[in-house]
Amino acid sequence: MSTEPRINDRIRVPEVRLVGPSGEQVGIVPLAKALELAQEYDLDLVEVAATARPPVCKLMDYGKFKYESAMKAREARKNQAHTVIKEMKLRPKIDPHDYDTKKGHVVRFLKQGDKVKITIMFRGREQSRPELGFRLLQRLADDVQDLGFVESAPKQDGRNMIMVLGPHKKKTEAMAEARALADARKAERQGRGPAADEADELDETAEAVELVEDADDAETDEVTEAAEVTEAEQPAEAAQDA
Repeated sequence: MSTEPRINDRIRVPEVRLVGPSGEQVGIVPLAKALELAQEYDLDLVEVAATARPPVCKLMDYGKFKYESAMKAREARKNQAHTVIKEMKLRPKIDPHDYDTKKGHVVRFLKQGDKVKITIMFRGREQSRPELGFRLLQRLADDVQDLGFVESAPKQDGRNMIMVLGPHKKKTEAMAEARALADARKAERQGRGPAADEADELDETAEAVELVEDADDAETDEVTEAAEVTEAEQPAEAAQDA
């Protein structure tokens, strides 16, 4: 069923309660008179309250009205804040460099107003020492306490230990700050010369390279973890064969 209001000749009632272009009340008039006024003002006759008796109609530029409504809806969607839970996986004996890299990702997520689920993955004999994972989670929570808080305390879940960090900053606030920063950078770039634009492009390229390197580090971690799992399982398989 269409939700579009009836306009002009599609309105099929003998009389309407007419509202003028500026919102003034014209009163109850025959439909023919309302259509005549619409032509006189070069506007559309739009049914705005079909269930009223008689129906309420308004003189307006319907095309412009639809466009403005669509823009308002688009702006409302842009300002909506969707709760997102990011996830970061660590090993109990993580390398200091890898820890700093993954902590940087957690910091970025919290600055964006997102929650972060931290998972410590235990493998082999590590499962007998859950305190390693607990201390690592506590360390991470302390390192990012200015940006987030422990929403869900560390708890064991099978071979994993999980903690959830929540951001101090709301998603809407983070989005507003990000837009303001982007606008400020754009204004600054427009006020400077081509050399500054080139420097900005070089900075952006460097950031992109850094992101790629981080992704490579993450991939290397996953390969190393898979290899460690295989090594841990081989003795068990050998014992079963024996």
